[in-house]
Amino acid sequence: MYPELFRIGDFPINTYGVLLAVGLILALFTAAKLAARDGLPKERIYDLGLWTILGGLLGSKILMLFVEDNVQVLSLDFLRSGGVYFGGFIGGFVTLVVLIRFYKLPFWKVGDAFAPGVALGQVLGRQGCFSAGCCWGRPTDLPWGVHFSHEGHTNTGVPIYGPDGSDLYLHPTQLYESFAMLAVFVLLLYLHRKKKFDGQVLVAYGVIYGIVRFLIEFVRDDPRGDILGITSLTGFSTSQIIALLVAAGGAVLYFKMRKRSNGVEEEAKEQ
Repeated sequence: MYPELFRIGDFPINTYGVLLAVGLILALFTAAKLAARDGLPKERIYDLGLWTILGGLLGSKILMLFVEDNVQVLSLDFLRSGGVYFGGFIGGFVTLVVLIRFYKLPFWKVGDAFAPGVALGQVLGRQGCFSAGCCWGRPTDLPWGVHFSHEGHTNTGVPIYGPDGSDLYLHPTQLYESFAMLAVFVLLLYLHRKKKFDGQVLVAYGVIYGIVRFLIEFVRDDPRGDILGITSLTGFSTSQIIALLVAAGGAVLYFKMRKRSNGVEEEAKEQ
């Protein structure tokens, strides 16, 4: 893995930060293109996107304080860390809702434009996690198991040796999610072209990502704390509980919106 691309003097340029920045730019560009297809103003979408990114970063850091143990807020590692994804999702979503109301834009159309971009951002963001060595998986004997470098261990604490001192190979959970979200990105682009009702793409993203994240969590092994004793009580991680709630809530909302859309179509045909 290559946690560091190069240095400018003594200042390191980290692979994670570069990939995250590229992912955010591509996500914003994708959202603007899809919004224009739905007749929304590109300029306003760029404004929304930049503020949503800031809200997402803030949310990811806040949830990180609750989920992870011994977080040093006044440290370079805290600033460089991407935080906790679901915190970013919630923070970005709340920011988006507030600004959409402020700008008086159609919420579901905006959400449909942003959803594929978010999936694309995750593709590169998880590649960044892989390069840094964070968000690692459980030990595995599978042929695609990954042995991280000493530099990755120093930066993130990713284990590199087993109890017997032999090289330790881990599930590349970062790549699992990255490749899964690439498929989701393609699916959402297709769905945006074929959607039957506004909100279909955004809600589909919530359902699919919730399922993907829930499954991947079974082989993740990085320590992330236990909010309100959720893991101790249920055997599921905090992220798994959030993923289940997002997927279940999204599924209920999807079928309600689809039923309403079908009803509107039938009324239109009768008239």
